[in-house]
Amino acid sequence: MSAGFRGIPAAVLISALFLLLSLFAAPAPDAIWRELGSVWIAMGALAGVLALAWVPSPAALVVRLLQLVLLGVALNAVLEMVHAEPIRGSAQLGFWLLVTSLAFAVWHVMQRFTKGEPKNALALALYRILIPGIFGVWFLAVWELVTAGFGVPRVLLPPPSLVGDAITESLGILGADFQQTVVRAVIPGFVIGNLAGFAAALAADRWAFLGRGLLPVGNLVSAIPIIGIAPIMVMWFGFDWQSKAAVVVIMTFFPMLVNTISGLRGAGAMELDLMRSIGANHWQAFVRVRLPTALPFIFNALKINSALALIGAIVAEFFGTPIVGIGFRISTEAGRMNMEMVWASIALAAVSGSVFYGLLAVVERRATFWHPSFRRLS
Repeated sequence: MSAGFRGIPAAVLISALFLLLSLFAAPAPDAIWRELGSVWIAMGALAGVLALAWVPSPAALVVRLLQLVLLGVALNAVLEMVHAEPIRGSAQLGFWLLVTSLAFAVWHVMQRFTKGEPKNALALALYRILIPGIFGVWFLAVWELVTAGFGVPRVLLPPPSLVGDAITESLGILGADFQQTVVRAVIPGFVIGNLAGFAAALAADRWAFLGRGLLPVGNLVSAIPIIGIAPIMVMWFGFDWQSKAAVVVIMTFFPMLVNTISGLRGAGAMELDLMRSIGANHWQAFVRVRLPTALPFIFNALKINSALALIGAIVAEFFGTPIVGIGFRISTEAGRMNMEMVWASIALAAVSGSVFYGLLAVVERRATFWHPSFRRLS
């Protein structure tokens, strides 16, 4: 390789190659590139992204932001192109070569933002949001391009644009589903299940015979499938939110129990001996040594339970619920072949779970800042 190309990232060279090859292949059976007005915007913006890779000082913020803007312009133009009549449902090699070139350009931009982390705390936080954001937007764009370009039936996989329309048109319905499933079932069940598991772990740690008895029962109950528990809870507690909260309690109790016991047992013998040498009793040693040692395990259980709680409540709604709820919506709309609404409900569940998990991760970082996993090399 010549000296002029040694400083250029491989992703840029590969993207330029696919961009060049796309010019020699047809985008659709009955279309040529010059008939598509947006193609020149897409190719020009994409060429601008690649050309900026030659600019010195790759860590320069202005260059990275300019590349990001041009990448957004190129992506928007390609999305407009795939919905044009000649290409929609019949995209051919030329179009997919252009999409591949765009993919490597996205790769390059993400790499550039990753390598150029700023020192400022606020800017660093924005960077950490921006990089997953770029990847998420690209994922949705690929979904849109594949479903529209290949003409995938909406019943099999609707494009994100239609899912977005379903969300905006059904905000009231989705809001009621969120309140029924998350606010009334998941949160109470999550709180009760985790508090009960934590209390049981403290008792099992204090009295050894409880630990020997509870852990095998916990392993047994954890192996029971949720579709076996949910109908029983519906029969016991009725069709409203109480039965779903009961399922969540069962699903979150034992992960918290097992993780908390493991964390409490992880305290070092040297630290405990030191506490005994200064006359500390059981609870003083617990608060000063054993609980801080167990915190990473406890937060690990909380993060696991954040997903289990939502899954449990949604699956429980399949076995009986009022005419509202995320699980009810998925089941009903799937029966009506309204797959856009099904995916809208899935998106609501995914966003709710992600926000729940993210809040727990933030609290964990604040509470266990001393843990080696959160230390950064200067």
